[in-house]
Amino acid sequence: MPEKSHEAEPEKGAVMESPSPVERPGVDDPPFTVYPARRRKKRWIMLALAVVLAGACALLWHHLEGFASTDDAQVDVHLYPVSARIAGYIDRVGVGDNQWVTKGTPLVEIDPTDYQVALAKAEAALDASEATARGLKIDVPLSSVDTASTLELTSAEITDAQAAIEAAQKKAAAAHALVLETLAENVKAQDDVTRYRLLLAKEEVPRQIYDHAYAAAASDIAAISAARADQAAAEEAVREARSRLSEAEAQYQDAKAGPQRVASTRARALAAIADVEQRTAAVEQARLNLGYTTIYAPVSGEVTKKVVVGLNVSPGEQMLTVVPLNQVWITANFKETALKHMRVGQRATIHLDSNGRIYRGHVDSIAGATGPIFSLLPPENATGNYVKIVQRVPVKILLEPGEDGDHALRPGMNVEVKVFLR
Repeated sequence: MPEKSHEAEPEKGAVMESPSPVERPGVDDPPFTVYPARRRKKRWIMLALAVVLAGACALLWHHLEGFASTDDAQVDVHLYPVSARIAGYIDRVGVGDNQWVTKGTPLVEIDPTDYQVALAKAEAALDASEATARGLKIDVPLSSVDTASTLELTSAEITDAQAAIEAAQKKAAAAHALVLETLAENVKAQDDVTRYRLLLAKEEVPRQIYDHAYAAAASDIAAISAARADQAAAEEAVREARSRLSEAEAQYQDAKAGPQRVASTRARALAAIADVEQRTAAVEQARLNLGYTTIYAPVSGEVTKKVVVGLNVSPGEQMLTVVPLNQVWITANFKETALKHMRVGQRATIHLDSNGRIYRGHVDSIAGATGPIFSLLPPENATGNYVKIVQRVPVKILLEPGEDGDHALRPGMNVEVKVFLR
């Protein structure tokens, strides 16, 4: 049985016309006839298309609101310029252009001959300074002991000299008294001799008495000479004792200056110790300078812009640059209007123009100011010709571990960055 048509039946009294294929009307063709059923079907199709289009627009809007992208992005890295810390002649360059080196690899060698000589000279000066310091270090206690013993000895000598002066003065006084006594006795003896001589002439006394008086007078004269000699000796002893006292006092005063000499020796010893420290520092500096003749790689990376053998370099002169390709990051300059929902840690993708590869990463940080603020001439908005311009803010994107194992990302390359905000 033939299937029944699902089209609406015509009204009663209407003339049944056989359906004809829809053809493009021509000049002589009859006007195109649109049936009511087909009109409703067209409306439903148009409504469905509108719904699908609205849904697609909504999905597109939702998708576009879910990420922020920019093509104003570049690969960045910290460049490590390697410079000389000393002056010298480049004796050897151990790397080639664009060669990969690891941290600690010898890169350049400066002729070390001058610095070896300087180190030997500094070590010799240090040895001499240490010898001087050791000698002065010994002299300080010896000087202290000598000064103390000299003070004690001279003080005792002064005491002895003063006692000797007193004893000699007493002896001189006794000798002087003896002289006076003998002089008095001699006067009496001479008077007796004179008197007995007169009496003897008159034969009033015997000759024996006169001789006795004469002998006594002669003895007194000898006693006077002996007493005067003793007095002179005692006075000489006083003078000698006083001389010894003066000498002891002079030695004592000189010994009193001993602490100053000890202090001077101690000061010279301290100066020698300071000189030793200075010489030690000079040796360390010379040793450091000798170590600076070999320049090592500060990080692992590729070497570029290297020097050549035969060049004389000065301190601070750059000899080469190490590019650590395993430490690159992306600097994406997003418009300020795209930062509303951007946060640290959000997922990001990086499209590299050179190989078309997509790299995974995440937002590490957002700069504290826009790019023009760091320019040589930052903008001054407080002017009469101000025009509002959407600014760009640098955003640092870090790669996920293992994403750039082949080091295809080179500093300065352009990339396209997409940050997923949800």
